[in-house]
Amino acid sequence: MTPRKITAAVVEKTGAPFQIEEIELDGPRPDEILVRIVAVGICQTDVHVRDRLQPAGLPAVLGHEGSGVVEEVGAAVTSVKPGDRVILSYDSCGQCRFCCSGRNSYCEQAMPINFGGSRLDGTNALRRSGGGAGREVHGHFFGQSSFATHALATERNVVRAPDDLPLELLGPLGCGLQTGAGAVLNSLRVPAKASIAILGTGAVGLAAVMAARIAGANPIIGVDLVPSRLALAIELGATHIIDARKEDISKRIAEITGSGVDFALEITALPEMLTLAVDILAPCGTAGQIGGGFPGARAAIGMSRLLLGRSVRGIIQGDSVPSAFIPKLIEMYRSGEFPFDRLVRFYDFARINEAVADAASGKTIKPILRIAPQ
Repeated sequence: MTPRKITAAVVEKTGAPFQIEEIELDGPRPDEILVRIVAVGICQTDVHVRDRLQPAGLPAVLGHEGSGVVEEVGAAVTSVKPGDRVILSYDSCGQCRFCCSGRNSYCEQAMPINFGGSRLDGTNALRRSGGGAGREVHGHFFGQSSFATHALATERNVVRAPDDLPLELLGPLGCGLQTGAGAVLNSLRVPAKASIAILGTGAVGLAAVMAARIAGANPIIGVDLVPSRLALAIELGATHIIDARKEDISKRIAEITGSGVDFALEITALPEMLTLAVDILAPCGTAGQIGGGFPGARAAIGMSRLLLGRSVRGIIQGDSVPSAFIPKLIEMYRSGEFPFDRLVRFYDFARINEAVADAASGKTIKPILRIAPQ
């Protein structure tokens, strides 16, 4: 477990910019995998943790949509070997009742293993050179911390990547894209001809739009504030769009559907939008909540609205088991049904703060940082 020097983007304190610096990373334990990161997507969750809207210790190396090449494996690892191309996803314990029943995203250890800033035993493989007080850097974010040239992962959150596709493109399949597509195909199981409204057409929402088209839903209604995103939603499969700056969402959905939608996906993390998601449902409709909201956020839901068979459920990672679902998304991409490459824009690693700003402004839907050549 000899430490190696790596380059990483460290966020020092709440709301601070990412700083590129050299730190140390331990070698893999018997159950761990050392991955040389080629590229990593930027997800809104990274920004939420930086800004302490979701709990995690700082300073930290974030990043959880990595893709790269295996450099070294621990003695107990059997599923991958050095030289394999891999996509990194969320981690899970692999032993609790949810993991054992294929519901890994609801793992009983999901919060500490993905947001705890360390391994489950409290140890951390990352540190600044010299060690000592004040030199700690939290790592193991989503079992990877892939805003870096190298990351440690496990067999549970590594998925083999095909050799014939650009590895730098594939990282976002490990979180944002599997979340949006999985919400439609796995969590809600939207059937053909069902109506769906997608509240928020960023990367997660547009993945949901593409999945809804694959499922045969109709109408597919995209709602957003950014005209360019709405225009792309139409190109990717939405049958209708609503510009929330100019139109009354409830009124417009009533005009489109007559009685409301069968399914609504809330992605914005705004409590009032979850209230809206329930209000626009037809009888027996289901609202899925993906956006987590700020700590303590509560949404007002009319109890009488639920009496007519309406329901609400939370969704994590699109109920996806990465090793099974990511290959399906790749096949949908190959067939032209899931053209997620239309969402991305590449940035050099050093431009990480520019990439974050562009995502916040709506200029870029899914930024991907190029860390190293394939």
